[in-house]
Amino acid sequence: MIRRIALVVAVLGAVAPLCGQTPEQKQATVKFLQQLQAPDGGFAPVPQDSRVDQVPRGSLRATSSALRALKYFGGKPLDLASAAKFIHSCYDAKSGAFSDQPSGKPDVFSTAVGLMAVAEAGLPMKEYSPACLEYLAKNATEFEDIRIAAAGFETAKSQPAIGDRWRKDLLAKAHKDGTFGEGAAKPRATGGTAVTILRLGGELAHADRILETLNHGQNADGGWGKDDSGASDLETSYRVMRCYHMLKSKPKDVAKLRGFIASCRSDDGGYGVKPGQAANVGGVYFAGIILHWLGE
Repeated sequence: MIRRIALVVAVLGAVAPLCGQTPEQKQATVKFLQQLQAPDGGFAPVPQDSRVDQVPRGSLRATSSALRALKYFGGKPLDLASAAKFIHSCYDAKSGAFSDQPSGKPDVFSTAVGLMAVAEAGLPMKEYSPACLEYLAKNATEFEDIRIAAAGFETAKSQPAIGDRWRKDLLAKAHKDGTFGEGAAKPRATGGTAVTILRLGGELAHADRILETLNHGQNADGGWGKDDSGASDLETSYRVMRCYHMLKSKPKDVAKLRGFIASCRSDDGGYGVKPGQAANVGGVYFAGIILHWLGE
């Protein structure tokens, strides 16, 4: 009888992560994120290595991800004011763009992420968005730049004049059934491209076929990956899940997806991008927003 009870307890313990994080787990994740805040006010991408005698430095990308992840896990930064100062210090008024660190080289990704950080920190968007949006419109050329630029425009509640051309160029690459990409990379390409088109004010003529492709691409471990190895990662799963979210749908096997997310969690409360990988702010953000979309 005792052995049977122990077995039931063990099974329930194994299932618990699939049903969502416990309050204690969420608190541990919030603490993990809070401890990433560096003396300069920004957040570091990874925890400080105790073997390295070096003052950690903030990263704009990490700061944006940390602020959003804290929100999803029900927490707040220890010092929002200093985080806001750090974000502003990454802005280069001359170019009208952001760099990942103060006095760094501005780029498209950091500028789009900078607008997201501005929004999360409660800074006045109107002081940054006109110049930043102009910079994004002029400098985004390849898909990855356009994808993140579209997110920046969405954050600033604006649509670029060049958006029509971007959208038409993307739609021209679609297969007849409205999907994108080839082989094992098809769910990632389809999800990421469809989201970009929607963010640019476009419509998807074959949303049902897109969802079918995403469902078919879900790996046995519950997530989505970049290749045919069957191994998933949180970053690809995030791209696919944002598409589900924008199409007001959910994957065919939510329980397995929750299980995959749980498998990426580390003992310190953080998340790696893949199971067994060291926790980092990106992994925590991807896990947090996916769980949020799943209703947790």
